[in-house]
Parts: sequence; C-alpha cells; structure tokens
Amino acid sequence: MKEVGYKFDVIVVGAGPAGSSAAYTLARKGFKVLLVERGRIPGSKNVFGGRVYADPLREVFDGFDDSAPVHRWVTKERISMVSGEAMTSLEFHERKRTSFTTYLTELANWMARKVEEAGGIVLTEITVDELVIERGRVTGIRVGDEKISSEVVIDAEGINRLLLERAGLVPKLELRHAGLGVKEVIKLSKKEIEDLFGLEEDEGLAWLMMGDITGGLPGGAFLYTNRDSVSLGLVVMLGEAVKVTREHISRYVEALRLHPLLERYFRNGRIMEYSAHLVPEYTWPSLPHRLYADGLLVAGDAAGLLLNLGYNFRGVDYAVYSGYLAAKAVEKAHELGGMTSENLSVYERLLEESFVMRQLRKFRNAPRMRENGRLYSTYPEVVNSVMDQLFHSTYEVPKVMEAFKRAKEGRVGWLDLIRDLIEVVRSV
Repeated sequence: MKEVGYKFDVIVVGAGPAGSSAAYTLARKGFKVLLVERGRIPGSKNVFGGRVYADPLREVFDGFDDSAPVHRWVTKERISMVSGEAMTSLEFHERKRTSFTTYLTELANWMARKVEEAGGIVLTEITVDELVIERGRVTGIRVGDEKISSEVVIDAEGINRLLLERAGLVPKLELRHAGLGVKEVIKLSKKEIEDLFGLEEDEGLAWLMMGDITGGLPGGAFLYTNRDSVSLGLVVMLGEAVKVTREHISRYVEALRLHPLLERYFRNGRIMEYSAHLVPEYTWPSLPHRLYADGLLVAGDAAGLLLNLGYNFRGVDYAVYSGYLAAKAVEKAHELGGMTSENLSVYERLLEESFVMRQLRKFRNAPRMRENGRLYSTYPEVVNSVMDQLFHSTYEVPKVMEAFKRAKEGRVGWLDLIRDLIEVVRSV
C-alpha cells in the first residue's frame, strides 16, 4: 500500500449533511480537511423524504437564510388515516419558517461548496475501501492501493456502515432495526402545485398518511411539495415488510401514486426520479458500541441518529448537528494534545447534552409502538367508519359514542384499545 505524501489533520468520509457539517466547521477553524464522497456529486448517494428542519442548519452554516436551496417553507401540515377510499384528515396551517422542502442533492452540493469556501478540499467519486488501523489506532483511509493519512477520521458514510463493519467496530445492521424509504419525484408546474394543494407562493405542504394506503406494509406514506415537483413515497419497517411483501417495492409506490384519493393530483405530472434508501428505525440497537475510538469519530446515520415519531421525522438536522459536534470534539482533542480515544470521548458528552440525544432518549419507545399492526389497519377503519356515520347518515345521526361502538365492533376489543392508547401516550 502506497502512502500519499500529504497528511491531513482530518479526513471526513461521506459528503452528506453530517460529513459536510463536520468538514465545514473544522475548515473554518483552520484545520487541513479532506472530505471524500463516493458519488459523482455530493448528495448523489443520499436519499430522504424531502423535508428539513432549519434551525440547526442556521446555527452551523453561515449565510443559510441568504443562499441555502430552500424550495418551499412548510406552512401546512396534514395527517390522514386511510382505509379503502375513505380518508380522515387533521390539518394545521401556520406561516412560520421552521422547516422547508428541498432536493437533498441541491442541499448537499450547497454544503460542500461551503466546505470549499472555508478552505477544505472536497473530492468526489472516491471509494474508500477501508479505514487504516495501525497499532489499534485509525490513521487514515485506504483508496485502492493508496493510503491517505490523517490525525483523525470522521466516519459519516451513512446507514450502510461498510467501513465500520470491515473494521470490526460495529455489528452488521439487522433488518428489524432499519426502515426502507422509497419515493418518486413527480414534476408539476409551480402554479399547479399551489392550485392543487391550496398554497401561496413559497408555501409548502407536508402530508403524512397511515392505513392501508401502504398496501398492507407496516409504515406510512408521505407527500412533500417542492418548488415545481412533489416528493411522494413511503417508509416501511424493513424487518416486517420482508415478511409481508411479495412484490417489488416500486409497485407499492406506483399503487400509492395511482390511489383513488391521490391520483387526481398527478394526472398532469411526469415522474422525474425514483429512489430508495435504508433509514435507522431503532436508534439504540443501531448505535455503535462507542461513537469514538483512537483517531475516529462516527456521525449522522452511521451513528443511528434519526428520529421517527410517525408525525415528525428528524434526520438531516440531526445529521448536521452531530457532524458539528464531532468537529467540536476534534477541536477539543487538539487542545488536549491529540486524537486519542480519551480526548475524543468528549463527543459523546456533547451529544448527550444536545437536543439530539435528549430527543432520542425521550422518544426511545416510539419504534416499539410502530410494530402494532392495528395502527395500520384497524384504527384507520374505525376512525373512517365513525366519520361515515356522523356525516353520511341518511335519517338519524348517532351520538359520537354510538358511532364509535359500532365502528369498533368486531375490529378491536376494549382491552386492546386501552392498551394501545396507553402505549401511544407513553411513546409519543
């Protein structure tokens, strides 16, 4: 193995939100930073639903509000329970700039340019074959037959943690601990989107759906409005989905687009993109035993840092902030005299004190709640049956409790209902 002559202070693997955040923060502090990405352009290997919470990005990246590729600010939230061709929805509308929609390729490119502006080096189409470990310490990366050396490596390779697995630092990810996100991006004009979804200019809609709209797969569907396109897809619990499905997952997304309640939105649309991506579902089993070692830190999806509450998804902002904290840990270790495991352990303390780990601990039982199959079949049927009785009664309108008793009859017993209600309250 040949060693490249130049030695970096920091090598960051993966130019997604976590890697670019870490590289940008350190480059601004004067560290010699190399950010490597296996895709042709930063973000080309990244996939997400379409929504990002803004404040953590504002904190990390200078000039966010002036130059970040924001498509629409999410001002309208809609949650729907679907059974057959019936749908009950809850909608909330408020004009705040809390979260936005975008293409992750655009956002990742913008972040990578910020890294270069800060003095970091960004190299794309670089496949890292392994972490170089010498005498128990990570000393760089191997690309082909060449070694690139650094004082510390920040692993932000994503949920497919091949480098960490090859190094024996994490176990192989189990199917039951991961979800599969699949989506289509459908081209529509800016005016069509605003007319179809009742939006003003630059306003966006985040629409989450649960029930049989996912074709019997355990999970939920989503729709996000971009500037001149719509991101439509679903996220399913992978361990359960492989037991249920007998078709390619793309068929489920196609069925979602053609669903009687949704197809009218896309009659004039054109499919621009299809993509799929694994996501962490169970944070604690997904976490590496340690997020630091001699010469190494782990950030973003590689560290399992993602929150899915069913009604609120936090991924990009968690990744950005974990990369930022990893950079802060490198700064601290440098002040303490070197990138030893002991010095880098400050990273876990910074994470524990941050909103990221506080939220993940607060909602640590949420994944278990989502294993309940009644959430995807029984309860949407019950809710829609109640609504049908209340609004479509021909002569006599029942009381709400009457309608509820009729709706649940033969579907769910009182004991299961109470247990499920307690579980939901405890989890979210």
